[in-house]
Amino acid sequence: MNLTIHYAFLPHTDPEASLAFYRDVLGFEVRNDVGYEDMRWITVGPAGQPQTSVVLHPPAADPTITEDERRTVLELIAKGNYAALTLGTDDLDGTFGKIEASGAEVLQEPTDQDYGVRDCAFRDPTGNLIRINQLS
Repeated sequence: MNLTIHYAFLPHTDPEASLAFYRDVLGFEVRNDVGYEDMRWITVGPAGQPQTSVVLHPPAADPTITEDERRTVLELIAKGNYAALTLGTDDLDGTFGKIEASGAEVLQEPTDQDYGVRDCAFRDPTGNLIRINQLS
């Protein structure tokens, strides 16, 4: 069996702020930008890796969920407890500096973890946890 990760999904509550973060700060390519009624799905991904994409989607867009469920999802997103993404870089300190300079919320500066990984953490404009690992 040969499987690859094709899409990962992260919610957004402000498409323009999310686009600016993923495109302008992280340097991801915009692969698709689709609107429907008052909602917007934006597909981004790292340059040179067309097989892997992140779809930034309106939270709780599923028409089958209730308003109470929709509120719960939005509360979890606001607390940063709904979605996460881990990225890798060969220059953790340089990447951290660039993202920090953008004004993104820093959760953890570059740290050598007890479990053998050097990483840092931010929140994207929606509140999603973004961890970045130093690649060997």
